[in-house]
Amino acid sequence: MSALTAMDTGELQAWLRLLLTPGVGNESARKLLAAFGSAPAVFEQSAAVLRELGSERLARAIQTEPEDMTRQLASTVDWLAASEDRCVVTLGDAHYPAALLNITDPPLLLFMLGSLVPKANANANANVSLGTLNGLAIVGSRNPTPQGEVNARQFAQTFGEAGWCVVSGMALGVDGAAHDGALMGGGHTIAVVGTGLDRVYPKKHLDLAHRIAERGLIISEFPLGTPPLTANFPRRNRIISGLSHGTLVIEAALQSGSLITARLAAEQGKEVFAIPGSIHSPQSRGCHQLIKQGAKLVESAQDVLEELRLPLSFADAQASDAPVLTETQQIKTEHPLLTTLGFDAASLDALQARIGWPTAQLQAQLLELELGGEVARLPGGLFVRIARG
Repeated sequence: MSALTAMDTGELQAWLRLLLTPGVGNESARKLLAAFGSAPAVFEQSAAVLRELGSERLARAIQTEPEDMTRQLASTVDWLAASEDRCVVTLGDAHYPAALLNITDPPLLLFMLGSLVPKANANANANVSLGTLNGLAIVGSRNPTPQGEVNARQFAQTFGEAGWCVVSGMALGVDGAAHDGALMGGGHTIAVVGTGLDRVYPKKHLDLAHRIAERGLIISEFPLGTPPLTANFPRRNRIISGLSHGTLVIEAALQSGSLITARLAAEQGKEVFAIPGSIHSPQSRGCHQLIKQGAKLVESAQDVLEELRLPLSFADAQASDAPVLTETQQIKTEHPLLTTLGFDAASLDALQARIGWPTAQLQAQLLELELGGEVARLPGGLFVRIARG
């Protein structure tokens, strides 16, 4: 039926029913499991025993089968049977990620899709498994600046090259760039999503989802068929931070899910890192707030690796030995318009006032730099420089 043959259909049904029963949250479910030893045993108890453990409401809930139980079981069995790269791991399973057992609210079930799902044969994945991966979370804005997207991709690529697994949420913006960068670096990546695994959200990331599954995992605690409900995305953030040694925030507004992930990471005793930005950018204010609260300010991926004492790969070590130009030498070798622009967004009028070029010449040079990937055009007629390492 699935990659894990130890769980039969009856056991799967009991776990799904525990997950789907209205009014039974993770905390109540864990109490029931601790009292009776297994998910099937929970549903073998009398109403009197259940009332003694919990309440009349809990007893009625447990003894009432969810309306869509039959459909959910059938769709899950069919989904598992379709590929060996799919599995359902329960809280009581030996393959359950140990890192998540230490968080406040570990999920009851994890639906997994990808090349690193637990296999019956321990050597099926060339000794690479979820338990052996060291995770680093990268989170940030769904609408990053061009520089923010570049930073996410470059940091993740360095982490991937160093042999570390990038964990994120497969959302638009920073999340997607982080997964892509990790894959570019030849590393593994884990996407923790807020929908059922029988759908991809956002649809724009369909190709990315396939590539993630080839080099890692897509994980969800939500049953198949779950749509992209707003409340589910902040909820999955505890899993992102829980699977990681540290969390790096790349651009975040003051009210954002990324700050929720950072808070959860701190509560879990994990390191929190943040990249500073322009004092004028709303996308930098969340990071600046985190830094004020004690997050580590980082300017390079190496800052993160050194803080966590993670070894750089041989290629990174070679790159770090390369000669570094002084600030004066860098200014001399770069385009004069880049020097004039600096690293804050500026309008065409402001640039013209600074550099004194005719409008036609300035526009032509800006277009050339934009096509070369050194300048990005922002809404409102603004231009911003893109640093690339």
